Amino acid sequence: MKTVKKIELLAPAKDKEVGKEAILHGADAVYIGIEGFSARSTAGNSIDDIAELVGFAHLFNARVYVALNTILYKDELPKVERLIWNLYRINVDALIVQDMGILQLNLPPIPLHASTQTDNRTAEKVKFLESAGFSQVVLARELSIGDIAEIASQVSVPLEVFIHGSLCVSYSGQCYLSEAVTGRSANRGECAQMCRLPYDLEDANGSIIKKDTHLLSLKDFNQYDNLEELLEAGVSSLKIEGRLKGISYVKNVVSVYRQKLDKIFEKKPQYMRSSSGTSRIDFKPDLSKSFNRGFTDYFSHGRQQNIWSFDSPKSLGEYIGTIKSTGRNNLTFNTKHVLHNGDGLCFMDRNGLNGFRINRVEGNLIFPTQMPNIAIGTKVYRNYDHEFENRLTKPTAERKVSISILLGEISNGFVLHATDEDDNRVSFTIMLEKSNAKKPQQDNIRNQLSKTGNTIFNVTDIEIDFTNDWFIPSSLLSEWRKKLVELLIKARKVNYRQEIKQILPTSHTYPVKQLTYLGNVSNEKSRSFYMQHGSEVIQPAFEVQSQQNVPLMFTKHCLKYALGWCPKEIKDKLPYQEPFYLVNNRLRLKLTFDCKTCEMHVSQEK
Repeated sequence: MKTVKKIELLAPAKDKEVGKEAILHGADAVYIGIEGFSARSTAGNSIDDIAELVGFAHLFNARVYVALNTILYKDELPKVERLIWNLYRINVDALIVQDMGILQLNLPPIPLHASTQTDNRTAEKVKFLESAGFSQVVLARELSIGDIAEIASQVSVPLEVFIHGSLCVSYSGQCYLSEAVTGRSANRGECAQMCRLPYDLEDANGSIIKKDTHLLSLKDFNQYDNLEELLEAGVSSLKIEGRLKGISYVKNVVSVYRQKLDKIFEKKPQYMRSSSGTSRIDFKPDLSKSFNRGFTDYFSHGRQQNIWSFDSPKSLGEYIGTIKSTGRNNLTFNTKHVLHNGDGLCFMDRNGLNGFRINRVEGNLIFPTQMPNIAIGTKVYRNYDHEFENRLTKPTAERKVSISILLGEISNGFVLHATDEDDNRVSFTIMLEKSNAKKPQQDNIRNQLSKTGNTIFNVTDIEIDFTNDWFIPSSLLSEWRKKLVELLIKARKVNYRQEIKQILPTSHTYPVKQLTYLGNVSNEKSRSFYMQHGSEVIQPAFEVQSQQNVPLMFTKHCLKYALGWCPKEIKDKLPYQEPFYLVNNRLRLKLTFDCKTCEMHVSQEK
């Protein structure tokens, strides 16, 4: 018999309410930040709030992962150890971690996932993490689908990949630019997003190659068309980025991917969703209507053009059409889209991204709140669809677990059984004197027992096993149904299978023999871990001891390639003198190119 592989759609949760909506709209798991130790420092949540989300998620056999993925300082370790025990006690399903010092603590048997911050690009690294006891590994975004398949062929640990959202231009966990320039560490959840700034690109002679351009800013990740390939490559967890994103973003994006995955599962029975219930979505989801800088699937099929968002780091939204004509206070468009009062539109001109709101729409005429200076033929985008966003402020989904009910009789009363789609079973008997009905009762019984209303259940089958057509008052049937639902809820909570994983000491060899600042070792527990695995820490984390004249960013995004100067593709002499520099006011960044590995390195010149 062929094994069916469970596939997880993993959604971000800014807070408990966003997490609940992610689950209602079809997420199989959510990841959420904890106060103080999340790689999104402004997306921290309390233990009580996370506990509430855990209780809700487990009703659907969905999981909750807590992101505890910052590097840690020595004085934080005791607090982190207590925090992990508290998270274990509220039944959190796993922790997403970066700092290997955590594995040296006194831990409860809670699964650990290796964050993308641990820079997981090679099979050797993933095999090491698997042997160290990690239950899931988040791969680097830069990997191609072929790279992922190669890693999957060599390991058995579940692999998690990003499928949607903002892209870090640097390898995750290997960017120190924010810390070096502002003192805000990306490895501590405080990234200042230096990659989204505008820069002048200069050559060694001071010639300006590009002026005031967002040269490190990338488009947003979108793997919608690659989901089947990713599953075939061996991925089991598909992750949506966005722990700072609001509720409408999460509702929309989760719904899109849930619907796509369900269609894949219909034709590919070797895959199934990893949680329970069916989500019914009450709107038409559309990725282009949520925040995006334009889309790319990055390096999924190798290096390609147009992965960048040089013009602006802000959201473009969906393409509407071009300007057909302009009047004194109105515009007309060449467009097939229906525009609404309150929509936000934007366009690019010599000054970058500009925008305006629609005050009202009258037939083909658009009256802006303030008339923009825009030329005929200009491409226009809608980055705020007023009616779409307004719809998402209301309830837009429900998720139901299927149950079947059997009502039978015993000598002195009745017995009621219920079984849900996960084979949880409950029953109880009712002592009641039987009396014959004066008219047929089957339809009323079915109607009353199926009224599960705003509970998580949907009755898909009711069987009535009577010797006679007995009369049962509707009020009693209602009470029995409520009791049945309560028992089934309790059964689902009791029977929820939480993974238990004890991290045991290991001593297998780490792939890197000497760790520099790139190892992000910020405490003695972490140092001890690497020593235990045969590595020498020759430099502490950059946050502990900053290094001079070292690369602060490592990226596969190459400006030579973007500008058409890749030496692997052209043999002509460059029109400008290297080295190149990115300049923003007093900030001056030097670019070096490692063509052997197809990487660009960014360092600071002071």
